[in-house]
Amino acid sequence: MEPTLKQLREDEGERRLPYTDTVGKLTIGVGFNLTDVGLEPEEIDFILRRRVGHLVYYLGQVLPWFSRLDDVRQAVLVNMAYNLGPEPFDHDGFKDWPIFLSQIEQSRYAEAAANMLSTKWARQVGRRAARLAEMMRTGNWPKELEVT
Repeated sequence: MEPTLKQLREDEGERRLPYTDTVGKLTIGVGFNLTDVGLEPEEIDFILRRRVGHLVYYLGQVLPWFSRLDDVRQAVLVNMAYNLGPEPFDHDGFKDWPIFLSQIEQSRYAEAAANMLSTKWARQVGRRAARLAEMMRTGNWPKELEVT
């Protein structure tokens, strides 16, 4: 199998970002045709789980208090970080929210929730911000996400 994979990488190339191939198809990776084929549910799940795992690790590194948060509030930060991009402290993401992060670190969750709702981000994501702010405020999962 390895020689076949090596040959395909050589023949198709390998690109991290989407591109248009020689016949006009949106493609990524090693010739993965997104236009006609897309991704299988298992591939989507694998990518999502891997990226969320990276964000949990990343947030734990840049926010020493992250691991002390309950699961719900960790999920809020992961959700926001996922939306803000792969390295949410390297651009216009959390680095511009020091008061918000300080409020969370100090367990001032109602203030952090209000802060979330006052941002440009909240106006951009709408209902998502309202749901996440409520989760931050209460520490409870929304009913549709509760584990029974």
